[in-house]
Amino acid sequence: MKSMLGFRVNISDKWIKQLLKWADITYPYVAYFNPNNQPYPESGFKHVLYAGESAVSLEDLASLPSALPKAGIIGYDQKNSYENLSSENPAFFTCPDSLFFLPGLIVEIEGQEALIRHSHPEAIYQQICNYDYEAYTFPFNFINIHCSHTQESYHRVFKKIQEHIIEGDIYEMNYCMAYQGTFSSIDPVTLYFDLCKISPMPFSAYFKANGLVLVGASPERFLKKKGNVLMAQPMKGSVRRGATVQEDTHLKKSLLQSEKERAENLMIVDLMRNDLSKIAQTGKITVKELFGVYSFKQITQMISTVTCVLKDDANFAKIIASTFPMGSMTGAPKIKCMELIDQYETFKRSWFSGTLGYIDENGDFDFSVIIRSIVLDIVSGKYYFGVGSAITSDANPEDEYAECQLKAQALLRALQHKHL
Repeated sequence: MKSMLGFRVNISDKWIKQLLKWADITYPYVAYFNPNNQPYPESGFKHVLYAGESAVSLEDLASLPSALPKAGIIGYDQKNSYENLSSENPAFFTCPDSLFFLPGLIVEIEGQEALIRHSHPEAIYQQICNYDYEAYTFPFNFINIHCSHTQESYHRVFKKIQEHIIEGDIYEMNYCMAYQGTFSSIDPVTLYFDLCKISPMPFSAYFKANGLVLVGASPERFLKKKGNVLMAQPMKGSVRRGATVQEDTHLKKSLLQSEKERAENLMIVDLMRNDLSKIAQTGKITVKELFGVYSFKQITQMISTVTCVLKDDANFAKIIASTFPMGSMTGAPKIKCMELIDQYETFKRSWFSGTLGYIDENGDFDFSVIIRSIVLDIVSGKYYFGVGSAITSDANPEDEYAECQLKAQALLRALQHKHL
């Protein structure tokens, strides 16, 4: 890998669109992260783009130089490498269980300035400035959109899962439905910016691996490491935004005071503490915030923050093996829930409910939960996304089905090219 030089420039919002579109057609691997100026406990992603030429799996990640930054994705089905589990449901299309790459280009953005890091950064800057973004924007042409569940079919499965809770097999399970369809043409970069406009999120991301693209508006962090401190931020509990200030305030208060939502959140916090105990120094796990309520443009969520001080031998691979997948997307106990997820869901999750992020030169990293995200196979003209909610003993199917529809709204609007 060639040594990188830095070149700092003033930029505009248009230049950022030129940057992502230019990188998308120039490099086979692209990872773009944007916090959209959204407030978040301990802040969201850095605003940064990575682009590279070759990739490796998570298992081969250790073969890459440790002192170089990396970006990558881990799909939900990577779980089968850590536990005696399988994924028997059909996939809409094939996504690698994990993929990481070393960037040959890094663009770090802060306000209206960008630092371009490349072997020839000034030449890269000129190429981006000269790129005609509008001339290479393609029309959306969708053929269909299908949901895996009607309200009736969802209710039937819901009751079966609640029977497992009553029988003591599990306490809580995250059950998901899928939307999928086909398209004859699409511009994934424009789709990404549409989604950011409709639903700006602190962990929004655009990830490209050859013909596979993820367009994401995630509100949830999985793990963030800084020095020897690891932070997890499980999200459980949600409510729609109100039409007025008074209604919005009432809905937030009802979420905070809901025994059901607090119980859901607490179970996942306890699960996360158990996962962290495998890699944390004894007595060094702390719940920094419990039941924090945070509002985004489309939805209000309950978020808790748990930190730990890592053991000296806790490298990236060991951290992921000890904590993946995130408990908010499985339920508790985790292994039994994953078995039941494969039994009752109708699709292979693949990248959905996995994790996506970056690792810096110091080995620090930040990874989100892949939710509120559309996965596209540009070659086959197919796409899918998943939405879900936590089923507990006192949940009711009407509310949980409505929660899934709420979480799907922004994605459906972006796919249908409907702006605010």
